[in-house]
Amino acid sequence: MDVISMSFILPSAQCDLDLTTQTKGWLNSIIFIGMMVGAYAWGSVADSLGRKRVLIAISIINGIAIIRGIRSRDLVVLRGVPAKEEARSHVELHGRLLDSRQPVRRRPGLGIGVTTPYFVYNSWRIFLLVMAMPSFVVAGLLFLLPESPKFLISSGRHEEALEVFRGIYLMNTGRSKEEYPVKQVLVDESYHSKPEKQIEANKEPKSKMRRMLSDIVEHSKQLFVPPILKFTTISITINFTFHIGYYGLMMWFPEMFNRFDEWSRDHDNAEADICQVTAYVTKYGTHSESSACDAHINSDVFMESLITVAAAIPSNIFAVLGMDRLGRKFFLVFATFSAGTCSAAMYFVYNKTNNLIVSAIFSSVISCGNAATGVAVSMVAARLGGIIGNVVIAALLDSYCPAPTFIVAVLLASGGLMCLFLPNTTRQAL
Repeated sequence: MDVISMSFILPSAQCDLDLTTQTKGWLNSIIFIGMMVGAYAWGSVADSLGRKRVLIAISIINGIAIIRGIRSRDLVVLRGVPAKEEARSHVELHGRLLDSRQPVRRRPGLGIGVTTPYFVYNSWRIFLLVMAMPSFVVAGLLFLLPESPKFLISSGRHEEALEVFRGIYLMNTGRSKEEYPVKQVLVDESYHSKPEKQIEANKEPKSKMRRMLSDIVEHSKQLFVPPILKFTTISITINFTFHIGYYGLMMWFPEMFNRFDEWSRDHDNAEADICQVTAYVTKYGTHSESSACDAHINSDVFMESLITVAAAIPSNIFAVLGMDRLGRKFFLVFATFSAGTCSAAMYFVYNKTNNLIVSAIFSSVISCGNAATGVAVSMVAARLGGIIGNVVIAALLDSYCPAPTFIVAVLLASGGLMCLFLPNTTRQAL
């Protein structure tokens, strides 16, 4: 929700924050910078303190940072803080549900604002305030959940892990905890956990920090030695190229819709490609130096953005149902080539309707592939792709208009070719 919400507020916030196309690109990118930092930082802390504690902490930090950003012009810095909350995907408690999120709460806030002598609470700030609420709700609900049994076992707290399993058994079957057939947790001590005495003997902060850093380095090194090195390289390349399109181009859809809407209003629905529209908006429209800033956004722009995001829902359902039958490799290749074709087709779009159709198809097919890459070991490369994608598109959109769509198309097609070198592990023991 945090990732997509930023792209929706930028057209409305451009006057208040004096945003140019380049600064919009950096605002989109700062979330992914926070993700890259948080992936290791919060994941490492979770290995030491537990998944539940870390998830509660980052959810609260996320909400506070969003609320603080509402009243601050330093929105870039503060949006980087809640971005670290996305590292929750690395602590194994959240499923891959992000692809089908729909920011439906934004529509009631259109045109709503409250003015005080000290501050103007307009629609985009109210929208951010609403987006902060789920973080606090999540933090509260997490108190009702037990700690991860895997963490408890790895920490030597076997009896606590067994109690969690009994609770799961009670919820799933409705039977008494005493009927749970497992009476003792047996693990490979040399690999999965440490004896409880050793855990007690090694609670010094310094030794714990050293062990944590040592584990991070050791696990990272294993990815870059044969025979895993080949697949690590392929995975990094695929994630990088794929997410330049997914997080790069998709974050600019609301801005593109807004520009097409401005052209249509000023030219009586005359047809024009994206480069003609961009040239008009930057020279004579709301993005020109001589024009007074206009923060008014037609409600149709948000409806079109909603349709584009919602278009990912059917493809995600299809991917979930067909993943074991068709295989992850099929979805990756299909998604990358199809999304690349849609990206190139955006250059040939001449009206709002065609733009909506192509954007919705792009969102649908690329989200389908994203569901197949969600557990890849190279998510840092994916975040880097999101950063570079947003910055490059922002730098080229106004000056070299055809370049962004064709660059994304080529990168996605290249990623699709790389997918062909991946082994098909569907229905195979790993």
